[in-house]
Amino acid sequence: MAKITFIAPDDTRYDVEAETGSTVMEAAVRNGVPGIEAECGGACACATCHVYVDPEWQEVTGEPEAMEEDMLDFAYDVRPNSRLSCQIRISEALNGLVVNLPERQA
Repeated sequence: MAKITFIAPDDTRYDVEAETGSTVMEAAVRNGVPGIEAECGGACACATCHVYVDPEWQEVTGEPEAMEEDMLDFAYDVRPNSRLSCQIRISEALNGLVVNLPERQA
């Protein structure tokens, strides 16, 4: 298990427990985090699970792969630390991960 903190645009924090092997998106959906729509269910086909990875965690989460980068073109307000949460797999190394939610999804 890993603890993930989602921070909404209004600074509301959502601390959730995430199962190892699941994704950040799955943890958000299971715990009712508002702002993660996940319309495609995690298939990297919609960009509605867009998050901003806290700068301290970017190295640990890694860079998006080509398919994810292509989908991020459809996301709202893409930044250098943008990721699709369906593509971030939970491991013990992500315990304490902090991600910010955009004002809206694509």
